[in-house]
Amino acid sequence: MRGLNELRISDIIKRMEKKTKKLIIWAVVAILAVLGIYMLIDYSNQPGELDEFARCLEEKGAIFYGAFWCPHCQTQKAMFGRSAELLPYVECSTPDGRGQLQVCTDEGVEGYPTWEFADGSRLSGEISLQRLAEETSCTLPTN
Repeated sequence: MRGLNELRISDIIKRMEKKTKKLIIWAVVAILAVLGIYMLIDYSNQPGELDEFARCLEEKGAIFYGAFWCPHCQTQKAMFGRSAELLPYVECSTPDGRGQLQVCTDEGVEGYPTWEFADGSRLSGEISLQRLAEETSCTLPTN
């Protein structure tokens, strides 16, 4: 009987060890997932490098007309990184991408991207950050 009891105890210990290992693995996975989510949230809440520049463009009366389907508009936005959400952007395309919204028709926008400045002048195409700074007297940060 003693040998049988020892065998049962060793089986129980082995089963507990397997369950403990699984529990530890799941705990580590859960902790890593929580840390990953925290880092993503924290990163997305950080200001962009060009936040002040983008705000200044709007303050100086610049308007960026574009269309969601326009690759040059996407490139222009990419120049601003996370700060693109602060741009004085006006979407000109209808949701189906087949027409132009009335606001852009009324403003005479004929191509994308189009930048309009406070003095009424316009530039079309992908415009460098330096040129936007020159047109608006906004200070472009130096890195």
